[in-house]
Amino acid sequence: MGATQITEARLKEQILTLSCPDQKGLVFRVSEFLFEHGCKILDSAQYGDEQAGRFFMRLHFAAPDSSSGFESAFERLARPLEMEWSLFDAAAKTRVMVLVSQHGHCLNDLLFRASNKQIPIEISAVVSNHRDFEGLATHHGIEFHHLQVTPENKQEDALRRLYKTTGSDLVVLARYMQILSNDLCRDWSGRAINIHHSFLPSFKGAKPYAQAYSRGVKIIGATSHYVTADLDEGPIIEQDVERVDHTLNVEELTRIGGDIESRVLARAVRWHAEHRILINGQKTIVFR
Repeated sequence: MGATQITEARLKEQILTLSCPDQKGLVFRVSEFLFEHGCKILDSAQYGDEQAGRFFMRLHFAAPDSSSGFESAFERLARPLEMEWSLFDAAAKTRVMVLVSQHGHCLNDLLFRASNKQIPIEISAVVSNHRDFEGLATHHGIEFHHLQVTPENKQEDALRRLYKTTGSDLVVLARYMQILSNDLCRDWSGRAINIHHSFLPSFKGAKPYAQAYSRGVKIIGATSHYVTADLDEGPIIEQDVERVDHTLNVEELTRIGGDIESRVLARAVRWHAEHRILINGQKTIVFR
């Protein structure tokens, strides 16, 4: 094996994400820093929001495994530039706690994609206010936790404990039909993703597909977003739609809608796990 091959084998892949007030020379300064620390940039993406006056960047790079003081050195670069930044091990899987109620299509899709390594996550636990999907979770070797939720007790202390004890990095509301408190939304800010049908707010409440059918909709869809205290109004990560017509009944609309929800949620979870999403106020920057 040649010297070049040995050097490459000792590199550790990492992902750096950052945002800061926009100004000239930011790409150069970050790239120069990585070069000076013996890093090899594998891919990068950046975006300048002129209206907000902010700059966003994601770099996937390989760094010498023996590199020491990297983070403290980068902080010395970042501080005067008012950078908000994070560094991730590109090989580490995001641990995901999935919350679900009685609609299992999104859960089933995530379990399948995770087990087949289509998305870089490890499902740490499945938590539900019903027992419908206990067998599905245990079939995949995943811990299942049933919480008896009532209007008086939403079991949020238990949710917090489970998030901590399972070592989770992300919470996914895979059709979890309970509203989280403002406090829990703040605790999980940027770490909880929800999926809902895009009929909101036109078709609020129960049976949205039945409501859509009665109104003769021509497009149905789904939206995935980060959870905030403003119900279903968090920063949008991904959306998709599909055309429908008068020949479809409620069951067919529900099936199509469920397929859209599953793939939209899977994309959002994958992009989060790959550290491709940066929150920009009430919206997101997604480096695909």
